[in-house]
Amino acid sequence: MKHHTLGKRLGAVFLLSGALATTASLAATTSAELKQLEGPLTPLGAERAGNKDASIPAWSGKWLGTPAGIKFNPGEPYPDPYASEKPLFVITAQNVAQYEKNLTEGQIALLKKYPATFKMPVYPSHRDFRYDDATHKAIVAYAPNVEMLKDGNGVKNPPPTVPFPIPKTGLELLWNLVFSSAIETERAVFDQAVVYPDGNIAWGRVKYDIWSPKDGPNFDIKAPLNTKTFYRDATELPLRDRGSIITGYQLFNSVEPTINRTWMYNPGTRRVRQSPDFGYDQPLGPGGFRTVDDDHFFNGSPERYDWKIVGKREIYVPYNNYRMLSSSIKYKDLLTPGHAKPDDMRYEMHRVWVLEATLKSGFRHQYAKRSIYLDEDSWYAVLADNYDTRGRLWRTNIQANLYAYDAQRFYPISVFFHDLVSGAYMADRLTNEGKPPQLNGERLTEAYFAPDALRSSGN
Repeated sequence: MKHHTLGKRLGAVFLLSGALATTASLAATTSAELKQLEGPLTPLGAERAGNKDASIPAWSGKWLGTPAGIKFNPGEPYPDPYASEKPLFVITAQNVAQYEKNLTEGQIALLKKYPATFKMPVYPSHRDFRYDDATHKAIVAYAPNVEMLKDGNGVKNPPPTVPFPIPKTGLELLWNLVFSSAIETERAVFDQAVVYPDGNIAWGRVKYDIWSPKDGPNFDIKAPLNTKTFYRDATELPLRDRGSIITGYQLFNSVEPTINRTWMYNPGTRRVRQSPDFGYDQPLGPGGFRTVDDDHFFNGSPERYDWKIVGKREIYVPYNNYRMLSSSIKYKDLLTPGHAKPDDMRYEMHRVWVLEATLKSGFRHQYAKRSIYLDEDSWYAVLADNYDTRGRLWRTNIQANLYAYDAQRFYPISVFFHDLVSGAYMADRLTNEGKPPQLNGERLTEAYFAPDALRSSGN
């Protein structure tokens, strides 16, 4: 596999002044810097302007919640406001050289590994959605008081949303990724599938509950619950693991390396045990195909890596992927060998932050280097490339997303983890043949995520 380094495409990179620092700055965002959010930057910190050739439009933020002319009822799939649009062009292995400067190394690798089947339909780009005024005001109100804690493992005075709207270091950018999922409650049953080169599939299914009190309407910076995001994952498939439950919380203001507090319930022994080392590169999902910290392309303690902002790039990324959530898409058609059916994915040109993580000396992880691409308008990770200890691109990940009308937030849906060596891939967060996720619906409590609550739930 030819190694297309980021350095070969520096013409597409926008280097930021002072952004190459790898250590955390203890200084919060200044009031003078925050004034940019009313001028050249959007309220979340993206560039308002489009690009020179207009392939990226200026941010309009014209829609809050359900767009005009769209009928939506909570609990149903989100209607596609751009359903009538057709691809502008399709990127294939045959024309990849024409678009290479706007692709990641992982995208190029997929095009070359599957030249007859993998392609990228590119649609018009849109920046039409915004967050509510309360969220925008909270960023300005809380950002001046947010500070990085020791080694970047936590933040002091954690805000309800984006902690560093104008990031200067890799760790600040990483914490924006951590806080990007600004939804109070998320409840869903996600199907999972590892698709092998011969077409065989290993199935998984997990009942997924997330509660982030800081993203609720009654945010109080002094409330202890606002420093935590609670999670609870109950396995339904494969059958041999049915009834297993993982519960716990992520602590945002921790100075300790382990910022996850996790307990596991084993239905065979009916015992609950704390798992202090849960995280990092522990295998997860059907066949242990992905790592624990692959969630959202990075999740957990940042202590094992040096983090660096490489710059900003204009890249074709998955965006406004409403079709990917459609119940009309059946798994037998979507989950084709090598990669998911490419016609169902929508790509748009957007600016992304490029965040690079390099494994520190003396630490271990399956991934010696990670390149994570964050959408500037949401801080969500949309693409990621992971490298092995020999510096070879090993796994490349694609995260579909959309704007959730009920939550008034961007939201990650189907995600694909590709192993470029074995040719297998894992599809996660699938709901096409089930029910759509429930966002900001039923209120959850701390007791629901407590270890003592697992035994009765695991029957």
